[in-house]
Amino acid sequence: MTTRKRILTGDRPTGKLHIGHYVGSLRHRLAFQEQYECFFIIADLHMLTTKPSKEAIYEIGENARQIVLDHLAIGIDPAKVTFYLQSAVHEVYEMQLLLSGMVTVERLQQLPSIKDMANAADMDQMPYNLLGYPVLQSADILMPRGHLVPVGKDNEAHVEICRQIARRFNNLYEEVFPLPEPYVEGGTLVGTDGQAKMSKSLGNAILLSDDAKTVRKQVMGMYTDPKRVSADIPGTVEGNPVFAYHDFFNPNKAEVDDLKDRYRAGKVGDVEVKEKLYVALEAFLGPIRERRAHYEAQTGYVDELLYEGTLHAQKEAQETLFAMKKAMGLTGVWNRIRRAAENRQKKMAKAAAVEE
Repeated sequence: MTTRKRILTGDRPTGKLHIGHYVGSLRHRLAFQEQYECFFIIADLHMLTTKPSKEAIYEIGENARQIVLDHLAIGIDPAKVTFYLQSAVHEVYEMQLLLSGMVTVERLQQLPSIKDMANAADMDQMPYNLLGYPVLQSADILMPRGHLVPVGKDNEAHVEICRQIARRFNNLYEEVFPLPEPYVEGGTLVGTDGQAKMSKSLGNAILLSDDAKTVRKQVMGMYTDPKRVSADIPGTVEGNPVFAYHDFFNPNKAEVDDLKDRYRAGKVGDVEVKEKLYVALEAFLGPIRERRAHYEAQTGYVDELLYEGTLHAQKEAQETLFAMKKAMGLTGVWNRIRRAAENRQKKMAKAAAVEE
């Protein structure tokens, strides 16, 4: 029997997931679970780089549960994946320290994404843990000895740093890690305001867990062509968020094409276009709500899933850390000291017994 290759992906526990997450990453995970041994990390240590307050930390547990529920709701099979809490896998902390010697500060400073994260969090100075974010990320990827890492285009450089760290470790000591390959996830969804990437904090998101009333309110308030003040004025389809959503969520392509043609010709109003988008989104979100309700009704189930998954991740991390230390010779150092100390203690105890 061949062993399936492994994949590492996940989310920071900052809140519930939305349809933008589905377009960008979650839909890919549905396919991955059939092809790979999947480790889905709840990356709470990474959250601390930009949200270190006690209030944010207190919310981790509930946010983690909601993220797992979102995965189960879209159809992720809990028997096929491992959900785990990053901060509970203490070996990763030690791995990060050992791997930090495989990369320079200058190399980390070259990553534009790190500066972007600092700017987005209104940081005047770069904290150490944010600069070291890619090293911790490398420890996450290498912990299960992952083969594939799904990332957005802006984070592809992080996987390349992980590959460099793994390659340097393998060359310096012995081959412990496979070199992970990036899987650049396609598809992004602009927020309902048409101005920025979908984000719960910006109020421009449709959550996977939103009820029908909330979804309708968001859809009917969506940004469209600002130059189109009446239905008889030809409108622009390209770059129009409403049609971008139709393209992804409306399976009736003939209807979408008809709406686009009439919109360009000034023969359909925004209300009709949005009404039909709402219908398409409800057809998509309805089954998701049903699955979510099914799992929510099982009190403690999600916690048990996270608990068992974290135990599995801890076991994998222990094996990887031991392999690292053995390759480096660190286990030999301790073992020699331990044996020498134990031998001395035995001799002293024997001598004391003879004197008595």
